[in-house]
Amino acid sequence: MRFNLFTPQQLNSQEGVITLINIKAITHDNIVESDITIYQADFSQYKWWWVDFYDPTDEEIEHLSATFHFHPLAIEDCIHIPQRPKLDYYKDYTFYVTHMVREEEFEIVKGELSFFIGENFIVTFHQMPAPEVTQVWNSIEKMNKSGDSLEVFHKILDLIVDNYFPIVYKIEDILDKIEDNPDRKSMNDLLFELFEIRSMLLKLRHSIDPMRDLLYRMLNSSRLTGFADRKAYFSDIYDHLLKLSDMVAADREVTADIRDSYLSLNSHLTNNVMKFLTIMTSIFAPLTFIAGVYGMNFEHMPELTWKYSYFIVLGFMATIGLSMYLWFKRKGWF
Repeated sequence: MRFNLFTPQQLNSQEGVITLINIKAITHDNIVESDITIYQADFSQYKWWWVDFYDPTDEEIEHLSATFHFHPLAIEDCIHIPQRPKLDYYKDYTFYVTHMVREEEFEIVKGELSFFIGENFIVTFHQMPAPEVTQVWNSIEKMNKSGDSLEVFHKILDLIVDNYFPIVYKIEDILDKIEDNPDRKSMNDLLFELFEIRSMLLKLRHSIDPMRDLLYRMLNSSRLTGFADRKAYFSDIYDHLLKLSDMVAADREVTADIRDSYLSLNSHLTNNVMKFLTIMTSIFAPLTFIAGVYGMNFEHMPELTWKYSYFIVLGFMATIGLSMYLWFKRKGWF
């Protein structure tokens, strides 16, 4: 693949400009050079090289087309997010989009990390901090003799997938705590936390499943140069993604079970309250009727002049109330 280089005049015009384009190149003598700028690099003299774009400016993004001649559609996928994890084949390189995931204050934050991978180069592009890139970047000297762009890609991809696990494990711990409820939180608070977890799991699934599909496509592709020798390593990443996908699916089922249990319990408690109120209303309905009849104060009501009518009515009302209570209790409604 052929790259345009800047002239000395162009180089001078860029003096004093702080760039977020970092370069590491390995010479044919396996020496790592990192004090290179995009404006003076002669990539043809290196065994392989790595260029990292971190949150570049519009002018720096122009290097993707002006210097490296990447396809406009691939560049557009880098800039315009979100994109689904994907794999696209081009003439001299392969383009990948992957998802990084972070957990910040009970929120899932997703970032994209794009790769342009050729036979002797790798270009990474990301707009949010990528500790996975930094970790591999700092260890590049350890693999300069046997390493290449595909190994860098594998190591970064492996770290991306490994960083999914702590988030999933944390969610499982929270689910266990919600299920046991050691803090005796109210049902409304627990349901609120549960729905937040379901939202987190949904966001994770939207990253893990496409990443799994991406690895599956890579493992079954016959067009990836130099991939066959490292297929076992990428198969290991694919296995991790399968495990993550199963864990997320299982956790979503757990949240659904806990939600259904809480809602069923809430409905049961509500039904018990309604049943109690209904029973009490049923008991007092005839008593209210009797009290209403004798509270009308019509002049010709013979019971009103009886000496013991007050006590007889109270006794009759007590008998009705007690009989209905015992009957409801016998039915098991109390």
